[in-house]
Amino acid sequence: MNKTVELLDCTLRDGGYVNDWQFGHDKILEIFSRLVSAGVEYIEIGFLDARRSFDIDRTIMPNTQAADQIFADVDKGAATVLAMIDYGTCPIENLAPCDETFIDGIRVIFKEHKMYDALEFCRRVKALGYKVFAQMVSVTTYTDEALVEYARAVNDVRPFATSMVDTYGLLDDAQLLHIFDILDRNVAQSIRLGFHAHNNFQLGYANARAFLDHDTPRGVLVDGTLYGMGKSAGNAPLELLMLYMNERFGKNYDASQALEAIDNVILDIYRRQYWGYNLFFYLSAAARCHPNYVSYLMARRTLSVKQIVTILNGIEPDKKLLYDSNYAEKIYLEYQSIECDDAAALKKLRAELDGRDVLLIGPGNNIKRQRSRVRAALKKAAPIVIAVNYAPTDFTVDYIFLTNAKRGTQLQYDLHGNRNAAAKIIATSNVTKAEGSFDYVLNYGSLIDRDAEIIDNSLVMLLKAMIKIGVRKIFLAGFDGYSKRADNHFDVSREYGFVKAKAEYLNCYVRDFLAMLDGALEIEFVTDSRYRTTA
Repeated sequence: MNKTVELLDCTLRDGGYVNDWQFGHDKILEIFSRLVSAGVEYIEIGFLDARRSFDIDRTIMPNTQAADQIFADVDKGAATVLAMIDYGTCPIENLAPCDETFIDGIRVIFKEHKMYDALEFCRRVKALGYKVFAQMVSVTTYTDEALVEYARAVNDVRPFATSMVDTYGLLDDAQLLHIFDILDRNVAQSIRLGFHAHNNFQLGYANARAFLDHDTPRGVLVDGTLYGMGKSAGNAPLELLMLYMNERFGKNYDASQALEAIDNVILDIYRRQYWGYNLFFYLSAAARCHPNYVSYLMARRTLSVKQIVTILNGIEPDKKLLYDSNYAEKIYLEYQSIECDDAAALKKLRAELDGRDVLLIGPGNNIKRQRSRVRAALKKAAPIVIAVNYAPTDFTVDYIFLTNAKRGTQLQYDLHGNRNAAAKIIATSNVTKAEGSFDYVLNYGSLIDRDAEIIDNSLVMLLKAMIKIGVRKIFLAGFDGYSKRADNHFDVSREYGFVKAKAEYLNCYVRDFLAMLDGALEIEFVTDSRYRTTA
């Protein structure tokens, strides 16, 4: 096989998504120097992004002058030095002519709908003397016809290379080679073809090998990163590609230099911030959707994985790979808002709770720390006891209020052998049971606050239900409120992903709700809480 195969490292650029590009100046130079010594043909040193200020410790830079400062007096050997621009984030004015800067080439990334404008930008970059690489982000969005159209457009610009970017790790080898064949037939032979893999389906390295092995007379180049470091599930590992290309194509990469960089720099980052294949990236790839949808739904910590899959599969096709936060909230709310007629359930609960005070038990740390106060309240008031979204081990409860499908799955197992195995379940209508039915089901849509930033605060929902039932006095224990720094639950596995960031908002929201009750409920705090409106 006479084709030219070459290796492109993008650790300092794609790897920067993991650590916000803050490698540290000395580590940047070590990674770069090791890659030069390893014989890597193309080394991408970071992003050019006018929105970011210069920081000698970061590989995201406002202009080419910043790169010159970071890499001043560094020997680049035989390597071609590249930087990347996400089209629209760095104006042409921020690029010095190529012969006046450390950078030899510019990779321009763009999605399909920006193709023509981005290629015109590539033409202008090429006029400055740079080797230009046109990067087809989310190549899986292109139809066969669009690939041919793209080939015609890229032939008009004649960049040094154009690369297929499997942004969300959706491709298998058959799909990859199908796209490759269309481009290979239609893109001018003088233009190299490249491939950038992601590892959502554990196929990054395998796909890179299939790409390299495919029969073509043109030059090809494949992307990799040290230890697979990179965005989402990570990339094809550079050190594995080195070994394979040495054995298969007679290359002479010094993989030991890559291993030294991994040992000296990359592993320290990896121990602090894991990257690679996981459930999160599997879900986004399986549903062929932007990972931010998965992030949003999982951060709610109210849905089971099965429910998340159902929602992801229902995303409108034109929304799937273009994340829309308002749309994400809309589909979440629509899924949760399962309406039901709860008149009979409310009537039955009114009869059972008639004239009784109620103690609500939450999962805050103070339910453990101040358990003596809770026991004293139980002895003094003899209230009906309702736990929220969990089964306590220290106290016997009469009911468990369940608003959270994820907690519902947990609860099935928690109740085995638990002192509260006989507790009745009051569930909201967004929670479904695998078998049978809950003791009481309340209408979810009537209890949430659609105008709130977080619509389904479980305490607020339960207090609304208590008002409907006609309860007059409520004791609160284990509703500590939220802290930005400390763990907010005695069981940290119950910690919602977003609560620390939203701590101040959540505390204010519940305090304001309690203040608005205006006599509808008498509230008495048994344990300490940030929700208290008075000292």
